[in-house]
Amino acid sequence: MASFAQWGNQLYAGKRSYNIIGKAWTWLGISIALMVLSIVLLFARGINPSIEFAGGTQFIISGTQVSNQQTAYDVLGADGITENVRVSQLGSDSIRVQTRTLDTNTTTQVRTDLAEAYEVSPEQVDTNSVGASWGQDVTRKAMQSILIFVVLVMIIMAAYFRSWSVSIAGLVGLANDLLVTVGFFALTQVEVSPATVIGLLTILGYSLYDKVVVFDKIRETTSGFQDQNKYVYNQLVNLGVNQSLVRSINTSVVALLPVGSILFIGSLLLGAGTLTDISLALFVGMLAAALSSIFIAPSALALIESRRGRTATKNQKIIEARAGANQKSSHTDSAEEAVVVAVASKTPGHHLGQKAQPKRKKSK
Repeated sequence: MASFAQWGNQLYAGKRSYNIIGKAWTWLGISIALMVLSIVLLFARGINPSIEFAGGTQFIISGTQVSNQQTAYDVLGADGITENVRVSQLGSDSIRVQTRTLDTNTTTQVRTDLAEAYEVSPEQVDTNSVGASWGQDVTRKAMQSILIFVVLVMIIMAAYFRSWSVSIAGLVGLANDLLVTVGFFALTQVEVSPATVIGLLTILGYSLYDKVVVFDKIRETTSGFQDQNKYVYNQLVNLGVNQSLVRSINTSVVALLPVGSILFIGSLLLGAGTLTDISLALFVGMLAAALSSIFIAPSALALIESRRGRTATKNQKIIEARAGANQKSSHTDSAEEAVVVAVASKTPGHHLGQKAQPKRKKSK
């Protein structure tokens, strides 16, 4: 069994190859299905906004020895607060309680009751209120940032690769990564906080970097496409993807390992919500970006570019040349078979004459 290094060398040398681009429509079909499903989930279920987006009142109980979250629900229920209540543990000795926006008197009462239930002084219960307008402003700024990022990506990629096909293919991959991540949060209803938005913006940067690496290798393998008559465009794109496959895997693993560690530590050791919001967005987004950089974006590039004028014409010439070569080879094989049959049909031992005998070359 070949080692990972040998496998990578075989991919780079072309001794081993996976027909990734040959199934371009399959990969794009899966991507489109996931993006449509994510949009449906987003409108059907929506996302689970944190207090920073929805607005409300938050209580953080510090230094408590009681870690039972149900205690907070019981306290709020006794005070007549049963809707939009969220309780989560922060670290080993802190509890976070989030509710709808409460007036001053109710906030004071809940603070006192929580301190008594968790056996701490009222000074150890911090309270703060967040208005929904702040969250709306964050959302608007985030959408503006994404829009500006997309426009700049289109311009920079088109200028760097001197091709709008690469720019469009890159945007297809970025859309896949962003929508799949948002759809995951809509499906699981994990809380979306400002840190999650930061994670989404970080994903776009990572995704762009990964795709530029793959596209750069594809540009190298397709640079002499018009000057050769052996490979169609999609085959050269597939070679570039295979040659960058090991690098993409290594980059993704190196990026996912620390993020996965942060996600594990944040969820199990420090309590859900401490680091989960940003680390989960990064983990899902990076995984989606790694897959789209190998399967989605190169497939989109191959399908777009192979339909352009010069590329389509060159592909057609190569295909016709192959067909002619195969037909000629078929005729040659048929002629050789006829000679073999003719010779084999002769009666064994029958003399064919002096002219049929092999001639000895004269020595100089």
